[in-house]
Amino acid sequence: MTELLPFDPAHSAAVAGWPASAAEAVLWCGAREFPVPARTVDAWRQDDDVHAFGLYEDGRLLAYGEVWHDTEEDEAELARLIVDPGARGRGAGRELVRGLAERARDAGFEDVFLRVHPDNERALRCYRGAGFAPVDPGLAQEWNAAQPVDHVWLRHVPAPRVRPADSPAEDD
Repeated sequence: MTELLPFDPAHSAAVAGWPASAAEAVLWCGAREFPVPARTVDAWRQDDDVHAFGLYEDGRLLAYGEVWHDTEEDEAELARLIVDPGARGRGAGRELVRGLAERARDAGFEDVFLRVHPDNERALRCYRGAGFAPVDPGLAQEWNAAQPVDHVWLRHVPAPRVRPADSPAEDD
């Protein structure tokens, strides 16, 4: 059974070691330092608006990700998403992203975004499979104006709630 829980900082070194190359570290978090130091992962959580989570299976960390709360813009962004190399290809990334989007919504944010490096095709497939779709191209262009690379910006599109056939319809 997997659980999305607040991140245990005892696992910072493990997460920092998941990128297999300098190029993968850049795709993950824009890090120019490789290997990524554990202190970098620890430092991310110091911001009050950053909420770090881990996807755990029987106590083993499978994936890491953050929800950034932007109360000024009334939106949340999912960031620094990564899956343990030994757990990749089994749906852990999709489960992480869905769980983080749910956490953002539970915190009161209807708009949930994420950005991904345009060369990270595997991540793009994962995020689309987790219910994210590209934002309007003009909005992406605006948001990329201050970025070092033109990211692909995605917005979470919640699945419609399905009403059981035997439950009464709500009054209009």
